[in-house]
Amino acid sequence: MSYAQQVIQRVQSIYPEQAEFHQAVKEVLESIEPALQKDKKYQSHKVLERIVIPERQINFRVTWEDDKGEIQINRGYRIEFSSLLGPYKGGLRFHPSVTESIIKFLGFEQIFKNALTGLAMGGGKGGSDFDPKGKSDREIMRFCQAFMNELFRHIGAHTDVPAGDIGVGGREIGYLFGQYKKLKNRYDGVLTGKSLLWGGSLVRTEATGYGSVYFAQEMLSHSNFGGLEGKVCLVSGSGNVAIYTVEKLQQLGAKPVTISDSRGMIYDESGIDLDLLKEIKEVKRESLELYAKERKSAKWTSIKDYPKDHNPLWAIPAFAAFPSATQNELNAKDAENLLKNGCKCVSEGANMPSTVEAVHKFLDAKICYGPGKAANAGGVATSGLEMSQNAAMIAWTFEEVDRKLHQIMRDIYANASETAKEFGDPTNLVLGANIAGFRKVANAMIEQGL
Repeated sequence: MSYAQQVIQRVQSIYPEQAEFHQAVKEVLESIEPALQKDKKYQSHKVLERIVIPERQINFRVTWEDDKGEIQINRGYRIEFSSLLGPYKGGLRFHPSVTESIIKFLGFEQIFKNALTGLAMGGGKGGSDFDPKGKSDREIMRFCQAFMNELFRHIGAHTDVPAGDIGVGGREIGYLFGQYKKLKNRYDGVLTGKSLLWGGSLVRTEATGYGSVYFAQEMLSHSNFGGLEGKVCLVSGSGNVAIYTVEKLQQLGAKPVTISDSRGMIYDESGIDLDLLKEIKEVKRESLELYAKERKSAKWTSIKDYPKDHNPLWAIPAFAAFPSATQNELNAKDAENLLKNGCKCVSEGANMPSTVEAVHKFLDAKICYGPGKAANAGGVATSGLEMSQNAAMIAWTFEEVDRKLHQIMRDIYANASETAKEFGDPTNLVLGANIAGFRKVANAMIEQGL
């Protein structure tokens, strides 16, 4: 049994019910086996055994009062996985699906994603099973304040710098930051994704979506498939990542025709109306079903009508796909449908949105496939740029930040591509990104001692 397989089995043994964490560990460790075989120092220093266990894991109770005066209790988490390259860095997710396993898989992925950016950031993740949907602004404020009453002890500009994620946008970051400032009597860059009025960075809202499109652009420029201009594209999700993936695709002359939310999907053959999408999701915070009522060319499919074995969004003929919703949203059947219908590029805006089986189908087909920890690193990269601006007490223009983001995505592609070539599999960016990120973290671990 290989070194990697031994550690995978150990993780499954000590964390028996954490399926998402198992999946993330298995995906990374199996793909880096060529690097482990090439350099035995990683095994002698027990790097894998150390890297799969968080440096610190914080679980806490969040008690708050709703608008009816009833006491509500949620679970809160912060997993501080690795500080080898800088302060722990990773988002907070507020969603009823949040479990320890979800947060650990996200934190583990964050280690290598952050390493790929080239910025001084470690890896971490946090969140709660609190659901912001249907809550009033005052309920969300009270929850965020209660959450920060526990979290503030463990974070700081040079210790752990959370950001937003699913369910945590500018409103939630504002309430969290305000409470942190009261508790600590400090005004520092402890959170990213802040308002532009008080320390936020331009492009942060757009960064993950823009970055995944920049990564796709870079992959395609080194292929024989052509560019995005004039091409039909599929996008899942309707949060920040999806909205700004649509925006950047349209700026480049592409034609995104799909979006989705937890209730269903939109197929708009004439192309997504970006202004309408932003109005529904950013202003009204309504279901996409309203989009279909407002736009004659749009077709709404309820999630209740989805086939059991695949997502109909991925069965629409298109040149490129941008899964930008959530983990494991794209399975083997979806991958088959995409490939059958001529898809030449998949760039992941979400974290681990493709199942292991789907990933193998993309790799076997040798299309341009950008795995999440490379393709969606633009968000955390711009968070790192926000940290830099906060530390220097300066603010860069939109164009400056966007230029830096674009260069970071180019560099991530180049690093992953060169590493894939080094190990004899030039089209396999999963191999390239995982090994490139791993080696940087692992070498730092060895240099810093026990």
